[in-house]
Amino acid sequence: MGVRKNQANLTAAEKQNFVQAMLAMKRNGRYDPFVTTHLRFVTSDADNASRVGHRAPSFLPWHRQFLLEFERELQAIDPSVSLPYWDWTADRTTTSSLFAADFLGGDGRSQDLRVLTGPFAGEDRWPLTARTSSQPFLKRRFGGRSGEQLPTRAQVDRALAIEVYDQTPWNSASAGGFRNTLEGWVGPGLHNQVHRWIGGDMGGGASPNDPVFWLHHCFIDKLWADWQARHPASGYAPARSTRDVVALNEPMRPWNTVTPADLLDHTRYYTYA
Repeated sequence: MGVRKNQANLTAAEKQNFVQAMLAMKRNGRYDPFVTTHLRFVTSDADNASRVGHRAPSFLPWHRQFLLEFERELQAIDPSVSLPYWDWTADRTTTSSLFAADFLGGDGRSQDLRVLTGPFAGEDRWPLTARTSSQPFLKRRFGGRSGEQLPTRAQVDRALAIEVYDQTPWNSASAGGFRNTLEGWVGPGLHNQVHRWIGGDMGGGASPNDPVFWLHHCFIDKLWADWQARHPASGYAPARSTRDVVALNEPMRPWNTVTPADLLDHTRYYTYA
C-alpha cells in the first residue's frame, strides 16, 4: 500500500522518480488514454442527462478510481512511486517548488502559453495527442484569463464543515452539500477554481495533459478523505437509485464493476502523509 505525500515534502529522488515514471508512461502509450477518457466524460456529463465523472455525486469516487488506475500504471514502471498531492492552500505562488524546472515546470509564455521549462516542456518529450486545440505542446496561463486566485484554507475549512455529502438536483446546481462545494460549481470555486488558475490545458476537458492535474486531484481526494473522517455518520448520497446519477451501490462507467461504495475506504489502497 502506497503513501501519498505532500509534494512540498518530496525528496529530490522522489521527484525524479515521479517525473521519470510519467515520461515513461507517455512513451509507452499508457498515458494518453487517460486524457481521452477524461475528455470523453467531461463532454458527455451534463446537468440534465446521465452524468458520472462531473456535475454529479460520483465526481469524488469517480476521480478516486481514475487516480487509482493511473497510479497503478506508474507503479508498473516504478513500484516506489505514489501520486503526490499539491496543497494549493499553502503552496499558492508561481514560484512554488511544484513549478520548478526539476519538477513540473513553470508558466507558459505570453504569446502562445507554451511551457518552456521543466521536463514536460516541448512536444518532443511531452507531445499532446489527445487535445482540444491544434497546438501539440503543454500550455499554461497562471492566473487564468482574469487574474484568478487560488482557494484559501479558510474556504476549504468551510467546505469541510458541511455535514451533508450532496443534495438534489444532484448536479452543478446542488447547493448546501459538500460534493458540489468542493467540485466548485457553487461557493468559492475550489476544484474548478484551481483548473482556471493554472489555465492553458488545465482549463478544458483534456486537463490531464498537464501533469499538475494528478497532484491537484490527489489533493481533492485527500480533502474528501478529510471530510469523511470528520463526518463519519454522513455517507455518500444518493443511497438509492436516482435518475441520471450513480447511487451508492451502482456501477460507474467506464469500469462498470466499480461502485461508489467500493471507493469509500481509501485506506484499502493508500494512505496520506
